[in-house]
Amino acid sequence: MKYRRRLRSRLILSFLLFGTLLSVLFAAAVLFLQSWLVDALISQTLAEEIDQYVTDLREDPSLVEPFYSRLEGYVTRPGQAEIVPRPFRDLPSGMHDVRVDDARYKAAVRKHDDFWVFLTYDVSENEELARLLVQALVAAVIVFALLSFALGVWSSRRVMAPVTELAHRLETMDETAEPGALARHFPDDEVGQLAAALDDYAHRLKELVDRDKAFNADVSHELRTPLAVISGATELLLAQPDQSERNRERLLRIARAARQSTDITTALLHLVRAERTSDNERRANDVGRIAALVADNYRPLIGDRELELVFEEVEPVSVIAPEAVIAVTLGNLVGNAVRYTTRGEVRIEVRRGKVCILDSGPGIAEEELPHVFDRHFRGRQASGTKGSGLGLSIVKRLCDLYGWRTEFANREEGGLEVCVRFFPDHEQA
Repeated sequence: MKYRRRLRSRLILSFLLFGTLLSVLFAAAVLFLQSWLVDALISQTLAEEIDQYVTDLREDPSLVEPFYSRLEGYVTRPGQAEIVPRPFRDLPSGMHDVRVDDARYKAAVRKHDDFWVFLTYDVSENEELARLLVQALVAAVIVFALLSFALGVWSSRRVMAPVTELAHRLETMDETAEPGALARHFPDDEVGQLAAALDDYAHRLKELVDRDKAFNADVSHELRTPLAVISGATELLLAQPDQSERNRERLLRIARAARQSTDITTALLHLVRAERTSDNERRANDVGRIAALVADNYRPLIGDRELELVFEEVEPVSVIAPEAVIAVTLGNLVGNAVRYTTRGEVRIEVRRGKVCILDSGPGIAEEELPHVFDRHFRGRQASGTKGSGLGLSIVKRLCDLYGWRTEFANREEGGLEVCVRFFPDHEQA
């Protein structure tokens, strides 16, 4: 079925069906016309012959019956037709088709009050010729079908060659290719117009992407300065010894928020540039340490809920990636777990090559699991909470950029388990 969906295969199949159908219709028409014309010609000839013989017989009663190798005639008196072969005796006046054993005859009969005239013609050889004609036409249909198939293969190759070349050039193009690199390779025909339209679309898309990247990069860059000011001022205030515990807690929350915002801007810059790490960032970071900091950042959000945020490092994991990227990835997942879990426990476990976040919240409907990474998607369980539905989309993009894998699964005892696998199953940290 996949082969039949291809445009070239559909062209070949169309040629084959059209050629075969046309050949069959032509053969059927030939057979019909041959049978009809031969039958009409013989019937007309016999009718003319017997009418002429009856006329001549009335003028000369001594005229003998006509006799040829395939044409036989009989003249008898009414009721005295013993000389006439039995299959023809009782035939009424007119034209008849008579089969005797393996032979087939065309018979003309004229019965008058004073004499009966019979004229028969053996058409068995005509049937044999018709059978040979059928065989010849079947062979011709097969030959024309093969020719149609060959013509379809050749024509489809010629017709699809520009389209195939266009598809190949599209496949080999990369993001560094300049727009307008397609149309110049094709003539000004339908494929050339398609190539020009693709070039125009690529040009507009590149402009849009460039503007988007420039905007995101500018915003992320400009945010660094006020965030640095906020962090610096917070550190100065925290360094003062006369701060009350209430103010110190507020300052710590500001510091954590500034740190989270800095991490987010750094991660977004990596996404905008579609790059993993620069040479000065290619060092391993302790995932357990970052996960513990993420847990500390989200504990104040629990408030007065009967909810416990637990961190456990079962086995240490180190990953070559910026600390900000790891923090944003884990922070979005932990933040969702804390946001949607009203009571019970949210557990962060650092295991062999992965980090898992387990909660006792409502979970996610099974039919919604394939859509959790869609932008702005919020499940039925999230209807009573605030959020834009972008956090998991950012997590997905970061994981794709670094080759990580995020898995969602509902727990049997209730709640959700989300795991970020940093390495393939056969690798270790």
